Amino acid sequence: MHNKKLHKKANINQCSTESMVTMGHIMGPFGILGWVKIVHYTENIESLLAYPVWWLSKGDDTWSPMNIASYNIHDNKLIVAFEGYLDRTQATQLKGMQIAVPRDQLPHLAEDGKEGYYWSDLIGTSVFNLQNEEFGTVIGLLRTGANDVLQVQSAREGQKERLIPFIDQVIVDIDLKARKITIDWGMDY
Repeated sequence: MHNKKLHKKANINQCSTESMVTMGHIMGPFGILGWVKIVHYTENIESLLAYPVWWLSKGDDTWSPMNIASYNIHDNKLIVAFEGYLDRTQATQLKGMQIAVPRDQLPHLAEDGKEGYYWSDLIGTSVFNLQNEEFGTVIGLLRTGANDVLQVQSAREGQKERLIPFIDQVIVDIDLKARKITIDWGMDY
């Protein structure tokens, strides 16, 4: 485990909070010195660490900038200390908060998703199979270790959330302009 410090300060005037891209969330406190465990939605941990200022929200579209004082990568898990959070009690207040970066600070991707997309761009997208049967709407993505998984809230009354492997053999097409994901997956799976 090695400790890294970041020195860039948040500049509230530099970005708009209207178009944030969610990059992860805070799992909870780690230890007694104000550190927190991070669940990242990026392809790798280093992608999230490229942004020393993160914006945090409780999910109410109100975002506050947070400066990262230091971080550790411990057992392939990201542990972060924010400036001003010095003990476990303070760190506990951050549990469950979303972590985002303003879209204008991220590499530009085409709106159709053909060059790639951010996970947050998939939230709210409709999911249909090759038979044009509607599965529902993407409500999240999960990292499982083996492969990522789409969380889809069923379009049918009384049915619960479905988990669909987010792999090339299942995901046929992602059309962000149409807000549609096509999958090769039966309704009976």
